[in-house]
Amino acid sequence: MASAWKADAATFWMQQSARLLWREAPTQAQAGDFTGTAHVTWFADGRLNPTESCLDRHAAARPDACALIWEGQDGRTIRLSWADLLQRVCRMANALREAGVAKGDRVALHLPAVVESVVAMLACARIGAVHMVLFGGFSAEGLADRLDDGTPVLVVTADEARRGAKIIPMKRTMDDALSRATGDSVRTVLVLAVTGADVPMTAGRDRALGPLLDGADTACAPAILAAEDPLFVLYTSGSTGKPKGLVHVAGGYMVWASLTHEVAFGCGSEDVFWCTADTSWITGHTYVVYGPLANGTTVLMYEGLPSWPTPGRWWDVIDRHGVTVFYTSPTAIRAMKAEGNDILEARGLDSLRVLGSVGEPIGEDAWTWFHDHVGKGRCPVVDTWWQTETGGIMIAPAAGAVAPRPGVATRPLPGVEAVLLDAAGVPVVGEGEGNLCLAASWPGQARTIWGSHDRFVATYFATYPGHYFTGDAARREADGYFRITGRVDDVVNVSGHRIGTAEIESAVMRGEGVVECAAIGVPHGLKGEGLVVFAVVQPGGAGEAALKALVADAIGRYAVPEAVYLVADLPKTRSGKIVRRLLRKIAAREIDALGDLSTLADPDAVGRIIAVVQGGG
Repeated sequence: MASAWKADAATFWMQQSARLLWREAPTQAQAGDFTGTAHVTWFADGRLNPTESCLDRHAAARPDACALIWEGQDGRTIRLSWADLLQRVCRMANALREAGVAKGDRVALHLPAVVESVVAMLACARIGAVHMVLFGGFSAEGLADRLDDGTPVLVVTADEARRGAKIIPMKRTMDDALSRATGDSVRTVLVLAVTGADVPMTAGRDRALGPLLDGADTACAPAILAAEDPLFVLYTSGSTGKPKGLVHVAGGYMVWASLTHEVAFGCGSEDVFWCTADTSWITGHTYVVYGPLANGTTVLMYEGLPSWPTPGRWWDVIDRHGVTVFYTSPTAIRAMKAEGNDILEARGLDSLRVLGSVGEPIGEDAWTWFHDHVGKGRCPVVDTWWQTETGGIMIAPAAGAVAPRPGVATRPLPGVEAVLLDAAGVPVVGEGEGNLCLAASWPGQARTIWGSHDRFVATYFATYPGHYFTGDAARREADGYFRITGRVDDVVNVSGHRIGTAEIESAVMRGEGVVECAAIGVPHGLKGEGLVVFAVVQPGGAGEAALKALVADAIGRYAVPEAVYLVADLPKTRSGKIVRRLLRKIAAREIDALGDLSTLADPDAVGRIIAVVQGGG
């Protein structure tokens, strides 16, 4: 496939466009480039509705085959055929239309990991509305910022969400957000009953969703979209200042979602694909919803946590439903590794054939455990690099086609022109390190930042004109494999040595009992920058001296951290992403400028970490 793309890109992309069901097939592939305003289009004269590719064609060909399996944390299971899922989407689409939503309107979706989170996304696409999925763990202030930016006309939320033993008050948080929002675009709030809790309902604005769905028709004519019409706006996590709403479009994004899902994982209609990501992140958009459904693959969703109510729950889910491809995060992998192999070995996991990792560099230790113990040495580990902005996987060891290597992203997928540039913008040829950039467009790239194309150009195309700048640093090895070394701002310059924090973390993770860690750079009077590591270590595990020695052995004495703080946990978002900016401020003793902590999974963790740093322990 890669050779076909390089030999004749235009023909290759037109062939790939045939993955979708078009009402009017496109006659051209790409137009535009990364210069000037960075205006790019793909399949621009094509017309389609994405849900016809994800639902209608499969419901016509295999109406009774399983499309979606959902398991609640209480053990309840819902299995939907393609015909069932199509009917549910049509009911939701008709309910949205009845509530006044029209083509082009934005709809904010604020839902937990329930079937309706997928149904609502597809229902928006069915009627040509632009969905904005908002993470259930956002604070009211974070929600309000996004509501003001995206100006949705309608919100779909839930009474409450279940997260292990916790109950999350989603409706009350949304009410608070709407009271804080400066705009008044939201006319209607539809409330899904998840727990059945009694929640406040504002007269004239709030409506129970259940009765609307019960009375809605099971058929809904799809709105026909131009390929470049917006499909969704998705806000990047962890951004500072005004949220960045990345806009993805109906045609190119769908082609890229389908292509990368198939190529990276070798997936087809016989697979049961479990991506553990929340649908509020791009991973959930592309590899819970649009990619696998476009390819006719059965999707698994699970409501609960990996180890609740007891360790090993995720392994039980895999065995119970015959999961063949399991795609999760390094954070989850490290946490499950810490539970011990006895829990893992009590399960079969015989259905698995491919494993995947997403979200951050996985590190050799976690990669090896995942491969050897979860995959039992027979399942390739597809360690994927990509971003919200790219829409889908960009660099990965495509299952069955590229030999994986622990902790290495390996090769770009077909259609991806990855290059390394030095600080002056000069290409790094052959083996070497540099800033990871993309030299040409691909169908799944975000087209703009909602409401601010100038900001889009300045953020991604101004640093290296003619290139998309990923913000990541990478090393290309002698055989052409790419190793992601961390964000450019996570590459620490110690006495002239550029050290990727991912490399430090990989070394520390080899320590006895190390569950997870984060390396950051802090100002240093002599060296310019110094390295600091925060590590979560099991009782009786490696101490500071042992972890420093591991770094010295793996990288060199010049890379030994100034300090290694042993902490009980790390500050994380609800999606499991470590908030390294907080660790930088804590390590630099800037604790009076930490900002809003309400979006953290455990805000109290910050105080415990500060106590360790101030105590020098």
